[in-house]
Amino acid sequence: MFSGDQTEAKTNRVVGTYGYMSPEYASNGHFSVKSDAFSFAIINPSQSIRDGETLLISDGGSFELGFFSPGSSTNRYLGLWFTKSPQTVVWVANRDDPLSDRFGVLNITREGRLILYSRSSSIVWSTYYSRTAENPVAELLESGNLVVREANDDNPANFLWQSFDYPCDTMLPGMKLGINFVTRLESSVSSWKSSEDPARGEFSFLLDRNGYPQLVLKKGNKTVARAGSWNGIRFTAQTKSKPDSISTSEFVLNEKQGYFVFGNTSLGFPRLTLTPEAFTALI
Repeated sequence: MFSGDQTEAKTNRVVGTYGYMSPEYASNGHFSVKSDAFSFAIINPSQSIRDGETLLISDGGSFELGFFSPGSSTNRYLGLWFTKSPQTVVWVANRDDPLSDRFGVLNITREGRLILYSRSSSIVWSTYYSRTAENPVAELLESGNLVVREANDDNPANFLWQSFDYPCDTMLPGMKLGINFVTRLESSVSSWKSSEDPARGEFSFLLDRNGYPQLVLKKGNKTVARAGSWNGIRFTAQTKSKPDSISTSEFVLNEKQGYFVFGNTSLGFPRLTLTPEAFTALI
């Protein structure tokens, strides 16, 4: 398309990769102020995610990170959803602290900390980091995992922070439920209060460490259901195995950690969702 020192060109057709195009450009070749939202999966300290202006999109185009309002609510949240199904939100950063307007901004600091600011520049939500980064970036992976890492290091073992360690109401393949006995980090799933309020509801799904660890469903502090112990193939409370579901997942227990790893991706993106009514849906 370009030759010599040429820096721009005019074409008679839409040019580019569709997974990274804004809808108005992909459909009719027209640009808007939101067109840049579809151009990157990574941000650095010089960039921001602004409500109504920009989105972070995974490399393969399966997931988007941006601002949304659930249902008829006017509150604004920073969340993650399926690109093909924006109403299917799988993770919310500020689930307990909504924004009241459309002026939210997400930044990554030079130390490697994600910070969500309100219109008044007050901190609404932020991440914890165990060590200071040298050249940090935030990236939305094709798995649906939002990570903070060094720009030149994409080894998962070296991630500075990742959303997969902090589930909301949904588990995606690769997410863990359990506890790290060294760092004391505990991961569990909790329902939304309602379909229009992603704040922590009364139901939770977690790894019970009393006795031999097993997955339990709780209402408040009361256990209402158990998955049974792990027999190496599935949890014993399951009557039969289902391919590519909870039964084919992994369970790990040692002196450093105990956790359950959900599913795999051979059927696309199966997910486990804990609804406000405590219905655990495998989709």
